[in-house]
Amino acid sequence: MLASGLAVIVIGGIVYWRLAAWESTDNAQIDGFVFPVSSRVSGHVMRVMVDDNQYVEAGTVLVQLDPKDYEVAVAMAQGKLANNEASAAVQLTTVPITSTDTASQISTAQADIEGAKAGFAAAERQFEAAQASLREAEANDLKAQDDVARYKPLAAKDEIPQQQYTTAVSAQQATAAAVEAARASARAAEDAVTQARAKIAQAQAELQAARTAPQQVSVQRSRARAAEAETQQSMAELQQAQLNLQYTTIVAPVAGLVGRRSVQPGQNVSPGQQLLTIVPLDSSNIWVTANFKETQLRYMRPGQPVTISVDAYRRTYNGRVLNIAGASGARYSLLPPENATGNYVKVVQRIPVKIVFDEGQDPEHMLRLGMSVEPSVRIRD
Repeated sequence: MLASGLAVIVIGGIVYWRLAAWESTDNAQIDGFVFPVSSRVSGHVMRVMVDDNQYVEAGTVLVQLDPKDYEVAVAMAQGKLANNEASAAVQLTTVPITSTDTASQISTAQADIEGAKAGFAAAERQFEAAQASLREAEANDLKAQDDVARYKPLAAKDEIPQQQYTTAVSAQQATAAAVEAARASARAAEDAVTQARAKIAQAQAELQAARTAPQQVSVQRSRARAAEAETQQSMAELQQAQLNLQYTTIVAPVAGLVGRRSVQPGQNVSPGQQLLTIVPLDSSNIWVTANFKETQLRYMRPGQPVTISVDAYRRTYNGRVLNIAGASGARYSLLPPENATGNYVKVVQRIPVKIVFDEGQDPEHMLRLGMSVEPSVRIRD
């Protein structure tokens, strides 16, 4: 009798120890990411390739929008880019030409100044010579006038031959003509001096303008940089237009089951509008959210092995504790409880624990989000 009693005690202790080594709960379900699929551009729906509960691979075409408007936008962006590239090429080519031209203009202006100064000096000499000739002609004319004035009364009295008087009159007419010619030459020489002075001023102005070559080159380089910036902007606009054209083909971001399809052919959609959802079925994208009582967490740690029993299939899966939530489920609710009242009743809180499946636990993709499960965490070896 004593031996049998000891055996019962030992077996009971072993059973209790084994049960005490596990913590389990039936307040648990399978969770996972639900990927909403929306349109990134506005457009008219031409075709919908999938239906609810259909399995699709990542990259599968789901919805096709009318691409014609976006094809036109791409063509316009390409034309604008080609035009800006040509303008930028012209501006870049003009920079060295401007540098060469301005250097040549400086040399030419300096040579023109020297030539204008030489011409001015020659014009002044001619003007001085013309002035001297005019003075000489005026002196000769004055003498001829005096001769005529002296000879006229003498010729009237026949004191001198009439021919001598006639010769004096002719000489005076010739000197008067010589004076007019000398005055015309003087005026022409004066005009030449004025023109030479104007040429000097013009050449100096051209030299001053040519000396602004660095500024002109800088301005041309700024224009070239502006043209290059416009080209880059056009390239960005073309890339955006090409992206918008690509966005007219809406593809699956991940592999999974299609759900909550709301898009129909012929519908007009806007950016950000949700069209359907995709629920991934791979075990790496799903997990278990188990709500354990706070009294069950004393020995629970991340990394501990877990046996997960799924109610739908009556089979178990293996997993491990990933982490323990930072607050109870009540704290995450929309209206957290307020216990600062006089009628406080202590309630055991439940803390969400995230449990992930081991690799390759669901090759048939039988698990679904929201399924009820019963995880058992081994807290002792």
